[in-house]
Parts: sequence; structure tokens; C-alpha cells
Amino acid sequence: MRGRPTPAGASASMAVRGPSLVADPTTGGAGTKRDRQRAIRELAGAAAVGSQQELADLLIARGFAVTQATVSRDIAELGLVKAPRDGRHVYVLPEALSGAGAGGAGGPAAAPPPTNERLARILADIPVSVGRSGLILLLTGSPGTASVIAQAIDESSLTEQEGTLAGDNTLLVLFADERRLLAWRERFDAIRSIAIDTAAAAGRA
Repeated sequence: MRGRPTPAGASASMAVRGPSLVADPTTGGAGTKRDRQRAIRELAGAAAVGSQQELADLLIARGFAVTQATVSRDIAELGLVKAPRDGRHVYVLPEALSGAGAGGAGGPAAAPPPTNERLARILADIPVSVGRSGLILLLTGSPGTASVIAQAIDESSLTEQEGTLAGDNTLLVLFADERRLLAWRERFDAIRSIAIDTAAAAGRA
């Protein structure tokens, strides 16, 4: 059983209520996808953004036409992770974590920042189906892969789960409430979609 303590303020950071969002052209709004992701990096570096909804609202205020699904994909592509800041968990750039807490000479080494790289590689190689029972998601892969997928999830930026339980080819992902489950599922699907698309593009090259 792998588990993570629920951080203070996590439920607030997972909130998805807010004003309705506008259409989702990948390169529409104020500029291209590159412009949008540059704006996301600026916001993550300067603002205390605790949820995808908050980030979407800030982007809309800058003139970008986005949905929460767009923001979820951008977060996965940019590798943004959540870290505690001023009593709440907010999105930060991966490089902001890599240099944090490194300590001086003889000090404790910094823990490696969460990364989705291994999970993406696994999802590109192993077909994984997702089912649901209450507040549990059931991930099913090929025989003998459940523990590998569970470990990759634990190393990733996915933090909404309470824990994972791996069998042979089936993995249970446990959640405390509906909002965390839905947020996790959306981010997991974004990571998987990007991984599969990247692998397919590499195969055509």
C-alpha cells in the first residue's frame, strides 16, 4: 500500500467551480500554444496558483481562449508540480523545486522533484484501461505491470490520490472525495494522451 498524507489546503486546490470557460482552440485567443504556455510559466513563477480553474481564469484575463482541459494538458506538458507555499499547495515550475532545499556543504540532499517522464514512457508502451468503483479507480494493464505503473504514479506529479494498491495486472487508486478523483483522472488522461501522441509521432518519423 502506497499512500500520501493529504496536505493542508489540498481540497481547496482541487476546486473546479468557477465561471464557465470559453471554447478551446489550441492556438486561439491571445496567441499560439507557445504564447499560452509562456504565459503559464510566467504565472506559475509569479502567482500563487492553486488550481487549474484559477490558472484558466488568469489566462482568460490575459485574453487566451482556454478550457480547463487545455490547462490540464499544458500543465502536463510543462511538467508543473504542486508544492507548499504560504500554507497552501500551488503550481510551481520544476526547476523551482530542483534548486530548493539543496542545503549547503554537508547539508541534506534535496529530494528529486516529481516527474511524469517515467509514467509517460510506461503509458506509451503499455495499454491501460481505466474503470471506476465509487472513489476507487481501477487501472488494468498487461500481466505483471501493475506494480510498475503504481511506482511510476508515486514518482509523478499526480498527488490527489490517497494511495495505490497493486496486484498483478490491476492497480487500485484510492481517493478521499469526488473532486480529487476527477482532477486526478483528468491529469492522468492528459499525461497518457501526450505520451501516446508523442510515441506515434516518433514512429512516423
